[in-house]
Amino acid sequence: MAEDMMIGMGLVGGLLIGLGSAVLLYCNGKIAGISGILGGVLGKWGSDSLWRWAFLIGIPLGVLLVNGVRGYTPDLQLQVSTPVLIVAGLLVGFGTRLGSGCTSGHGVCGLARLSPRSLVATGTFMVTAALTVFSMRHVLGG
Repeated sequence: MAEDMMIGMGLVGGLLIGLGSAVLLYCNGKIAGISGILGGVLGKWGSDSLWRWAFLIGIPLGVLLVNGVRGYTPDLQLQVSTPVLIVAGLLVGFGTRLGSGCTSGHGVCGLARLSPRSLVATGTFMVTAALTVFSMRHVLGG
């Protein structure tokens, strides 16, 4: 029963991500790539900073709101050390620069626009993720 509910919530979450991406593209002409949106607020304040901050703040607030309404508090347990998380975060940041975008920009928005570059980038993300999980679990024994 709980697994069915999680699948249902994943479906609803995916639909909301698609809807939010479509609204941002339609209303602002902007791609909902989180790394690009975040990168745009790390510099000085500009004419498009307000919508970027609203989008970034809305992501965790939406999760907190849904969890609060449902009375659900996830039990998150990190299975890696802080240094591993830091290195992983730096590698993700490097990868988003190298790939000219992140999974949300390429995987959600780019594929929806039938971008060949996004198809290659998303395929690369998926293969790299699979190889990383395989390596961490079966080669390194984590």
